[in-house]
Amino acid sequence: MIERIMVAGGGTGGHLFPGLAVVEELRRRIPSLEVRFVGTARGIEARILPGRGESLDLLEVTPLKGQGLGARFTSLARIPGATMKASSLIRSFEPDLVLGVGGYASGPVLLAASLTGRPTALLEQNAHVGMTNRILSRFVNRAYITFDHTAEVFGQKKSRLTGNPVRREFVEHARRALADPEGFESRARTVLVLGGSQGARKLNEDVPRALAQAGLADRDLRVVHQTGESMREDVARTYRDLGINAQVVTFIDEIARAYSNAALVVARAGATTLAELCAIGRPSILVPFPFAADDHQLKNATALEEQGAAICIRESELEVDAFGTLVAEVLDDPARRQAMSLAAREHGRPDAAAMIVDDMIGWLGGAQPHGEGPVPPASEPPVGTHQSGLAQAPMLRLGYGGVALRPATPRPRRPVVVDGAVWE
Repeated sequence: MIERIMVAGGGTGGHLFPGLAVVEELRRRIPSLEVRFVGTARGIEARILPGRGESLDLLEVTPLKGQGLGARFTSLARIPGATMKASSLIRSFEPDLVLGVGGYASGPVLLAASLTGRPTALLEQNAHVGMTNRILSRFVNRAYITFDHTAEVFGQKKSRLTGNPVRREFVEHARRALADPEGFESRARTVLVLGGSQGARKLNEDVPRALAQAGLADRDLRVVHQTGESMREDVARTYRDLGINAQVVTFIDEIARAYSNAALVVARAGATTLAELCAIGRPSILVPFPFAADDHQLKNATALEEQGAAICIRESELEVDAFGTLVAEVLDDPARRQAMSLAAREHGRPDAAAMIVDDMIGWLGGAQPHGEGPVPPASEPPVGTHQSGLAQAPMLRLGYGGVALRPATPRPRRPVVVDGAVWE
């Protein structure tokens, strides 16, 4: 029975928000659920969670990878103390499940939970499994993965291929997009620029000038640009000087609405950004972060481009005039944008959070999965997958229910129904 859950990790929105999506779905099914988050003072969770009324405990832990020798030694020295504090938090809260969402803060908590025999699970959003989750792979009970080949890291028995969970607001907007695709496209009146929760200097510096080159000041469009904290004033000043109507913000709270209103999205290619883009189905120009581990952002963006769902531009090849010309071409071609939207939507999994919670409840007990009746006898694994090309991950078409590689509680295949709407 799941009555209390501890969610560990964060650092960036790409780690935190999939965890929030799972918590949101659990609360929808188990209204009395108690939740406690554990993160760090420097992570996005310290800025986002208190304003949402969530309980957050902080650990003194810093990253190991990408640090100098002295900083790495300091990080190693902090791990025992962080693990001891995590053990204390677990004894105090007594969670029925500890869920790691990625990032270095999840390590001590999942390790402490595993050593005390608590059920543990983690979310792996990326095609490349990072250092923390590689270490944790031998300790956790479940790994909810987005790319099938990462099951090699966690093992087939632990792995569940679900896709990257998005929050329920994305489910609602995705449903509207499916119900009225032409009206949905016609109401999109912004260009949305996203560099991730921390912003992206290259996008902040070059995209405003490229949009001016595209003639955005003369179009019936406005810009919504998420900059991160450090460059907001500079970017806002640039847009004013260029005569472009722009809303420049450090962070976007209603991000699903922002996607829905976007005729075009310019963004990095992190796993959560792509999951959100595809859940709603928006045309995009992706500029992958060039220093991502194993260059996985470039691989993901290229795969979407090959499917006709996005355009990929390497950061090293981003030239203002050419980029502006490309933006103008895309904005002037509604048929092309609609085709990109449909291609992106083909790879979306707006029901991923529900699938994860189905598995959790089948594993640990609680409310019936998806409000269904008793679980019938085991059946054959679901069919109907198709190859998306997105980092060679087999994506499940909406309309097919089970996605676990080895389900804890097998269920017959059936359409996914969200608030009365069937995902076909």
